[in-house]
Amino acid sequence: MLEVEVIGTPTGALPGAEIERLAEIALASADIDDGHVAIAFVPAAEIAALNAEHRGKEGPTDVLSFPVDADEAPIGPRELGDVVICPEYTEDLREAVIHGVLHLTGMDHETDDGEMLALQAEILSW
Repeated sequence: MLEVEVIGTPTGALPGAEIERLAEIALASADIDDGHVAIAFVPAAEIAALNAEHRGKEGPTDVLSFPVDADEAPIGPRELGDVVICPEYTEDLREAVIHGVLHLTGMDHETDDGEMLALQAEILSW
């Protein structure tokens, strides 16, 4: 069973059901249908602190992903990870949700040959 936990309220009022649906589609693209993912919407100061701490980059960004379990947990549900989104720095909240969750599946647009961004665009077109 897949559990998507939405923390905070995005500006632009993207409904929680839509956030969950987008996360489920992105996870399904990697054949993941079991586990827990948290998607948090935070202010610029909070994402800037996370960006500095975890990426060594100053200032806010649109989305950060923090994968947890690379494989199934031996006991209990798989903890897929957390996606943190700053609505103030995000042009398209739907895209940010998909982008962050695709990173949790192991995809990385900085190292692949465009597969992640192509998949992201395809999902958005649906």
